[in-house]
Amino acid sequence: MTHFPAVPTFDKVVSVPPHVSVVIPAYNSERTLHACLSAVYGQTHPPVEVIVIDDASTDRTREIARRFPVRLLQTPVNSGPAAARNRGIKASTGDVVFFVDADCAPTPTAIATALRIMADEPGIDCVHGVYLTQPLYDDGPVEAYRLLHAHYWRVRNTGRVRTAIFALCAVRRSVFDDIGFFDERLRASEDVELSDRMADRHGIWLSADVTCRHDDDSRLWPMLRKQFGRSQMLVPVAVRERGPAGLRANRPGGVLAAAAVLGTLPLAALTPVLLALPGLALAWFAVADPGLAGFVRRERGTAFLALFLGLHFLVHLAIVCGGTVGGVRFLLDSDFGPTRRLAPGTSR
Repeated sequence: MTHFPAVPTFDKVVSVPPHVSVVIPAYNSERTLHACLSAVYGQTHPPVEVIVIDDASTDRTREIARRFPVRLLQTPVNSGPAAARNRGIKASTGDVVFFVDADCAPTPTAIATALRIMADEPGIDCVHGVYLTQPLYDDGPVEAYRLLHAHYWRVRNTGRVRTAIFALCAVRRSVFDDIGFFDERLRASEDVELSDRMADRHGIWLSADVTCRHDDDSRLWPMLRKQFGRSQMLVPVAVRERGPAGLRANRPGGVLAAAAVLGTLPLAALTPVLLALPGLALAWFAVADPGLAGFVRRERGTAFLALFLGLHFLVHLAIVCGGTVGGVRFLLDSDFGPTRRLAPGTSR
């Protein structure tokens, strides 16, 4: 009788780690791209490919990208992050697409942690992370304000959410086959619009353990101008959301208080006594988010908290003004805002 060696048995099947494609949209990113790519190539779970999409930069972005073994794609004209990310997705070969903005440097375990969460949490197909409070480059108090606020509101919302922020975000490649790609008409809130299509069919997880250092806005006027522009999409995106509201960076009470200051300030022209109204609204704003105020005080002290609240108020004014302008544009222009889409799996 012929005897064959016994077939070994295993208590459980060992799964093969997913292949990861890193996609980095870049526009005039010469200041940060080297740090970004160095961090990507220093991951404990190395990607199978790194795709940099140069969105018609006019600086040394392409030159810096070529110092690394990346796959470099170029757009003929500047088309925005949605179009750049779409090119990267379509060119990717991995099971998971890990998006990193060119001004972010992910910490060494960012990819590995995102993959672990996908494996451990049932139904989760998208994991995104948070900015650390330490900047990639320290450029002063405006940047410190931005990072403290960005870190706080993301950590406050960790767990299963309905919105993904794609600055540092892992998504199974199959998700895009199901729901489609980013809306290339949008230059802002493109991640919110895509998340709305994703959330009901593919779980989204926000993790405080997936982190990066970020080079944020460091000058006041450009920061406010950017916030004003982005806020114009708040109304059209919110109106077209199919499910419950997604992540919100700011408390509704703070936004209402800032709007109340703007709305009541002209009344002071009638009589100085009415200056009390915007004063009360300003006081309301100061206490609208006690958790945030406490966090900033612990991180930077009481003196910086006063500066923080002043900057935070100006940002809220930009949100109110931008949202108002965007709402009017949405009412007057049917083409303003996200492309009208049906939910996946439905027909007209």
